[in-house]
Amino acid sequence: MRPALEITGLREISTSDVLVELDGMPWRKLPLLAAVRAGLVVGKRLEREDLRLLRRELRCAEALTEATRMLARRPLPRALLEDRLERKGVAPAALEEAVEALERAQYLNDRTYALGRAQSLAERGYGDAAVRHILEQERVVPELIEEAVASLEPELERARGLALAETNRKRLLARLARRGFEYDTVEQIAEEKRE
Repeated sequence: MRPALEITGLREISTSDVLVELDGMPWRKLPLLAAVRAGLVVGKRLEREDLRLLRRELRCAEALTEATRMLARRPLPRALLEDRLERKGVAPAALEEAVEALERAQYLNDRTYALGRAQSLAERGYGDAAVRHILEQERVVPELIEEAVASLEPELERARGLALAETNRKRLLARLARRGFEYDTVEQIAEEKRE
């Protein structure tokens, strides 16, 4: 069994990284958060348990970095983020810790996501059925889907707005149907366009 090495230096090399020296020799660059959470301090002798804890903290830091990178591209609901992290090979414990940290910091919020996504889809001309379907595909929970759809301007009013821009009745009705407007809404617009 080899003797434990002593931490002889911790040098900050960026705002998020630290260089660890063992027995006076540079050893490894680590995320500052992982080093702090693993309890690395100058004078500490690294035992096997310390290295296990450090490995765990490194996996958590990597999971958090990957999750943050994904959310920087575009907002995601929790279930989709978890799926993507899992496909990247993130360990379950690290994945769970990263997702919970992001939720605590409000970087990940399914309610905010559902409301914003529904509004965006409605503004792009989608009906309630399409909004529901897209949110279901994105694995948003049913209660939040219904809350998001209920928060939208009434579907008939949105359809009337689209009708103002389209003079061809047949093309308008086909567009409304393709964009997931309810049958009753399409029928109501068809009646109004006849008049």
